[in-house]
Amino acid sequence: MPNESCVIVGAGISGLLAARELSDAGWRVTVLDKGRGVGGRMATRRISGAGFDHGAQFFTVRDDRFENLVNGWLDEGAAAEWSRGFADPEGNANPDGHPRYRGSRGMSSSPKHLAGGLDVRSGERVVRVDRTENGWTVACESGETVSGNALLLTAPVPQSLALAESGNYALPGSARRQLEEVSYDPCLALMAILDGASPVPEPGGVQIKGEPLDWIGDNATKGISDRPALTIHGGPQWSRGHYEDEEADITRALLGLAGEQLGADLASATVETSLARWRYSWVTTSHEEPCLVASEDPPLLFCGDGFGQPKVEGAALSGLAAADRLLDREA
Repeated sequence: MPNESCVIVGAGISGLLAARELSDAGWRVTVLDKGRGVGGRMATRRISGAGFDHGAQFFTVRDDRFENLVNGWLDEGAAAEWSRGFADPEGNANPDGHPRYRGSRGMSSSPKHLAGGLDVRSGERVVRVDRTENGWTVACESGETVSGNALLLTAPVPQSLALAESGNYALPGSARRQLEEVSYDPCLALMAILDGASPVPEPGGVQIKGEPLDWIGDNATKGISDRPALTIHGGPQWSRGHYEDEEADITRALLGLAGEQLGADLASATVETSLARWRYSWVTTSHEEPCLVASEDPPLLFCGDGFGQPKVEGAALSGLAAADRLLDREA
């Protein structure tokens, strides 16, 4: 159906995979994202010659459809296997034989690869959505407006929910109730450049999954930084309790906690830091289906890692499911 068009809000893995599927089927697709680049929480940042994955640290593969995609990324140089397990909280190697993958030059490599050839407009913050006679019109803070027959909202659900009702449209009550049930925990992510060797054991990650810390990773050992560069993730409850604290206080606290975990004086070894505040990091309550159709005519769909399975794989499958619904095909 070459005359079909879709506006997708959010250039994370869900939005990009949906865009890729629709574009390949002949649709006109426009992807809008408020960020400077694509990837959402598959984020990579460069600071003073150091590279940091400061959102999602890796992804795993369990679903056959996602496996086929990842195999393509591996063949095309957009992804690489990182490890088959990480050190435990005591620093002991803990291999389990299950591959963990990363982007080839950072987690954003895979989304950047997907975005190639698509109409993706970064730096466009959507502020209003209106239903029209033929579909939807989306207005951005910059003054840009984009229209399409279908609308796909892929941002964290509280943001997508607010956007859906920012104009002349009111969601059906049942859809609103289901969306309001999706919940998240935040994550405070500290990036720290070290002036010496990293204390993080091979393969460059300590997976704690607790409080007050969830993760400590060394991006140099991981293979995406030329300098020792740590990513430290506060645990969900710790991050919620300190989310609004001053950056200097969060930085001091996370360096101290990670130093205690690793048996190192990280405060003295750190030469530069930056803090990322992920308000919607871990999905705590998800929608049971991989996407939600709020309106059939004109089509309005919600997807992302809050639908179906969590994490990168779940977000990918959610975007594919949304495209399947718009294309009226079986997954």
